[in-house]
Amino acid sequence: MNLRNLLSTPEAIVAAFLLLATLWGTSFVAIEAGLHYFPPLLFAGVRYVVAGAVVLGYAAVAADRWLPRDRDEWLGVAVAGTFVIAAYHGFLYLGEIRISGAVAAVVVSLAPVLTAVFAAAFLPNERLGPVEIGGFALGIVGVVVIADPTAAGLGSAAVVGVALAFAGAVAFSLGAVLLRPLRTDLPIAALQGWAMVIGAGQLLVAAVAIGESPAAIVWNQTAIASLAYLTLLSGVVAFLLYFALLDAVGPSQLHLVGYAEPVVAAVGSWALLGHLVDAEALIGFVAILAGFLALEREEIADYVGLDRLLG
Repeated sequence: MNLRNLLSTPEAIVAAFLLLATLWGTSFVAIEAGLHYFPPLLFAGVRYVVAGAVVLGYAAVAADRWLPRDRDEWLGVAVAGTFVIAAYHGFLYLGEIRISGAVAAVVVSLAPVLTAVFAAAFLPNERLGPVEIGGFALGIVGVVVIADPTAAGLGSAAVVGVALAFAGAVAFSLGAVLLRPLRTDLPIAALQGWAMVIGAGQLLVAAVAIGESPAAIVWNQTAIASLAYLTLLSGVVAFLLYFALLDAVGPSQLHLVGYAEPVVAAVGSWALLGHLVDAEALIGFVAILAGFLALEREEIADYVGLDRLLG
């Protein structure tokens, strides 16, 4: 089954966006719940070892081929594994030890702003003018408002957590932009599976390097449910959708999904964990969203125009 062919209509793309936002928005809550029972990097590494094995197995059976065959394909796999899997999730999981999943989701929503900046830096025919630079500045202001370093102190857990989540957003956005010119006809499932395996290996090496141990894992119903959800739904299904959408619409438009994720995460965090998003996070999110709208105003107008939606 070719996932790219399934995203051939505006309606299918919108449906895939909504599903991806739901799966990734709720993943912030699942991570927060699971971190009570797993060391962070080990948690992320185990998640993607299992997910990578499942996806590679699927690629071997269902895809035209499952092995990369040239330098560009292996480089694309390495970029996705290092940035989109290992760096993004490593920083995110370490950050969520210190901040709630809902707040982490708001910080990660800066990824579309960062994507536009990286696209201007690395991709042809992309540039930033005064309005776009102002949009980037608004996004950074939003993250600073969320962290609130003057009230909490620069070394506080909340500020460190926000900084780690921000580093994850940087890694994810950079990976999405660097991956775009490297895409070939390697099936999406094969790309995803290899990226997960490579990223999982890097996460597990990092876990050992900082002294995490499997003995610290507490196996109970919540831990198993969190790991299963993150592995199968937020991992396998969501990343298949992500890479298919990346090919269909490109990195800037795809990262619009990041603005639905905090809403899903906030509702899930309140419903399941009793956490509410505070005023600073809401103000920061508005600033980040305004920054993205300034950066991508023309592309968004073209992409969501009524003429395209009505076909």
